[in-house]
Amino acid sequence: MITAFGGASMDGSAYRDVVGLAGRSPGWLDTAVSAWSTYGLALFAVLMVVGWWRARRTGAERTVTALAVPVVAVLAYGVDSLLKLLVRESRPCLTLHVRTLEACPAPGDWSFPSNHTVIAAACAVALLSVSRGLGAVAVAAALAMGASRVWVGVHYPHDVVAGILVGGLVAHGLMTLVRRRTGTLVRLLTATPLRPLLPAS
Repeated sequence: MITAFGGASMDGSAYRDVVGLAGRSPGWLDTAVSAWSTYGLALFAVLMVVGWWRARRTGAERTVTALAVPVVAVLAYGVDSLLKLLVRESRPCLTLHVRTLEACPAPGDWSFPSNHTVIAAACAVALLSVSRGLGAVAVAAALAMGASRVWVGVHYPHDVVAGILVGGLVAHGLMTLVRRRTGTLVRLLTATPLRPLLPAS
């Protein structure tokens, strides 16, 4: 039997307060937050496409930076998945037995850090390297994503804070490497089937 870490002692009371507030809130608000929590990551995909499309007008090196954003998001998700297996924190809705807006994930679907928040934060930080405007929108959306995961009841606040830190730090480190190697990456991509994604020379 797998022993899971319980994070209720850290901020379980704050979690109960948020979930309780969600339970007392208007139905339209809960519906909107639940929809964002479930489908909001699609916005980051749209922002990545827009960032790539705009970057094509400014040169191959900026385009490579934009193309790195989804790769960074995937790698951040990989780091998050590893941390989940190492920490093995039970979902708060299982530990505290509260009524939540979203169905509680099954045992073994670990809580720490928040997958959604890691991906959103990684996209936001990476997009800041492509466009300040798109990055600012993504940062606001990432914070909203993190908050929504607590609101619907599937994460503790500390899961979300950890998700922001993990996603942000992984993205910052990887995008720093990308910016230092853009010339090399352009040459590598030019010799692959991904060449059409770069601007015409």
